[in-house]
Amino acid sequence: MNLTIELFILIASILLFFSLIVGKTGYRFGVPVLLLFLFIGFAAGSDGLGLEFSSPEVAQYIGVIALNIILFSGGMDTRFSEIRPIVGKGIVLATVGVLLTALFTGLFIYWITNSIIHSVTFSLLESLLLASVMSSTDSASVFAILRSRGLSLKENLRPLLELESGSNDPMAFMLTIVLIQMLQTPDISGWEVLFMFLKQLVLGALAGFLLGKLSVKVINKINLDNDALYSVLLLTVMFFLFGFTSFIGGNGYLAVYVGGLMIGNHRFVHKRSTLKFFDGLTWLFQIIMFLALGLLVNPSELLPIAGVGILIGLFMILISRPLSVLLTLLPFKNMSFKGRLFTSWVGLRGAVPIIFATYPWISEVPQAKMMFNIVFFITILSLVVQGTTVSSMAHWLGLSLPVPPKRKLKEFDVEFSDEIKSAMCEITVNDEMLRSGRRVMDVSMPEQTLLVMVKRKHKYFIPRGNTQLEKGDSLLIITDNEEAMLETQRQLGVSSPEL
Repeated sequence: MNLTIELFILIASILLFFSLIVGKTGYRFGVPVLLLFLFIGFAAGSDGLGLEFSSPEVAQYIGVIALNIILFSGGMDTRFSEIRPIVGKGIVLATVGVLLTALFTGLFIYWITNSIIHSVTFSLLESLLLASVMSSTDSASVFAILRSRGLSLKENLRPLLELESGSNDPMAFMLTIVLIQMLQTPDISGWEVLFMFLKQLVLGALAGFLLGKLSVKVINKINLDNDALYSVLLLTVMFFLFGFTSFIGGNGYLAVYVGGLMIGNHRFVHKRSTLKFFDGLTWLFQIIMFLALGLLVNPSELLPIAGVGILIGLFMILISRPLSVLLTLLPFKNMSFKGRLFTSWVGLRGAVPIIFATYPWISEVPQAKMMFNIVFFITILSLVVQGTTVSSMAHWLGLSLPVPPKRKLKEFDVEFSDEIKSAMCEITVNDEMLRSGRRVMDVSMPEQTLLVMVKRKHKYFIPRGNTQLEKGDSLLIITDNEEAMLETQRQLGVSSPEL
């Protein structure tokens, strides 16, 4: 097929559109949307519609950009107040937990490929490399599943899982790079490996912290004529964080997450609109990343490694991940056994291990293409087995909490900053509200409630005390807090928030 730029744009737009439609359908059936994006890539690839895409370099470039955006956005969305009680657990899971998972899984891979399965054989270093690629939980998958389903969990489990998934990719990345170098340079010393590891960790965390705080000051001091450019400025900051930290020898992924955490927990100009910009950008690049990875793999190549993939995948789900979590969290006594089990279960694999698997492939490590296919197969297995059962597992373990209804404004495009604790909703005028009179002053409302705006058909206006209300008018109501909002709804005869 002669793929012109016009045809490429047409095909890309169609794939993105179908991804959005399929993703919306997947919510209803509890299927992780990221898994569906992979399958769309499958369907469009060489074994499906015939689109040829076989460049691990391009896939890696797409993945690196997407992972930067996902980690940065996840860091900005994480509140210090939420993670403060669980920061110790999260850091230990993101470091020691990843190391133990890689170690246990690597030893298992070495054992089965040298003792049980003879169709593929990995050396000890190759086994540890394959395990390291898969050792972190995937931030895109965890964020997407927990946030899209609105799971509310006991024991601060949700911020713990999000902190772990957002901060454990650097550890897996460092293990992957170190093991690639050990395979290519067998005479490298243990001290060199340790120094490289600590250098990446320290420089990454330090650069993210310092540059994140500096970025807030720059954003607030700079005066851009166009408000939309502040989102572009923050995107530039994110890329600088990754590029500069990687240039000086630190871990860029860790710097991006820490930098996003620092920036998101401070006030800066146009914060609300910028966060929305990154939220949309995150979803766009998650779709692009999973589509590209789906195109990169031919389903027919996964069949020969299905046996070893199932064995390794089930071992990670049922043994190495739970064992690593239980051992890592032993010092923390304020967490129930059910909480530890649920943390073990949400060890989702996703796009990140697949992206990391391109590094051995590009570095021409022996059997790297087979490693890539195994990682891809295990990712699908994890999303199917774990991703579809996260909510069910939370309910079964008794860890889920009732989710409060989320009030959305339909007629008024208004939002408060996170620092403002007032509550607002919109109410449609009915006969019950007009029983005492049609004027605003006749409608019974608590003192701490303010009627800010009225929409009548296609017109908006600010009401006064003598303004005549009509049935079907939409009212924008603002109160001091949620309790006052509920009292206002009770007095106005509105039984529940309008969603």
